[in-house]
Amino acid sequence: MKDILDLDRYPLDREGSPEWTRLVDSSVATLETDGMFNLEGFLRPGVAQKAVGEIQPVMAARSHVHKRMHNIYFKPDIAGLAPDHPALRKVETISHTVCADQIPGSTVLAIYEYEPLLRFLAAAMGKSRLHVMQDPLARTNVMAYRAGEALNWHFDRSEFTTTLLLQAPEHGGDFEYRTNLRSDENPNYDGVAKLLEGRDPEAKILRLKPGTLNVFRGKNTAHRVTTIQGERERMIAVFSYYEKPGVMFSAEERVGFYGRTA
Repeated sequence: MKDILDLDRYPLDREGSPEWTRLVDSSVATLETDGMFNLEGFLRPGVAQKAVGEIQPVMAARSHVHKRMHNIYFKPDIAGLAPDHPALRKVETISHTVCADQIPGSTVLAIYEYEPLLRFLAAAMGKSRLHVMQDPLARTNVMAYRAGEALNWHFDRSEFTTTLLLQAPEHGGDFEYRTNLRSDENPNYDGVAKLLEGRDPEAKILRLKPGTLNVFRGKNTAHRVTTIQGERERMIAVFSYYEKPGVMFSAEERVGFYGRTA
């Protein structure tokens, strides 16, 4: 793994050392203030390009194209909210997905399953332990977005989201987010509407570099990826970890996300 990850800069393999503890502490502090933290240069030089080379043939020939109109909640309606409320404004997302079962032996899967990474993420997220997902399709996905496509405004279902950018587009494809837009106690529908209308001064744009590991609180942080421009697609790996072992998607969820059950 030392040839894949920059373990000199990010000492995941030295759990409990002063260097490891400093990395955890800084990640926790940044997560608290910004709702996310980034490990730029997490991959060694050339590794992102290698991973893209492994995935590109599958992405071009066998990826699942998912095109949908949705609101920020990915739900048809919200109890107590009028159907015409601006917080339920429809947006379009188009993505191309490669599932874990399509890339066995890949660099991306090796990183996803690297136990020191799980232990570091658990410490940074304040969890006692994290487990890889058992679902053969959903455990790791690689998403691509091409010219004219975007991942539009949404909240994630999970508390935390972990991604690894493999390839940036020529233009566009920026990560835009609004930290703590809502809470479990306050859905802040008017604030959501303000964001969707482009009137939230606290929305921020982050231009990630390939090889960056990004961890953020996606449940209450609204976020999107702006429209891709140019011929080079944006490609990003999404790692799914859970506090309990053995998590699987239902057949309905698999069909909804990937167009197949197995």
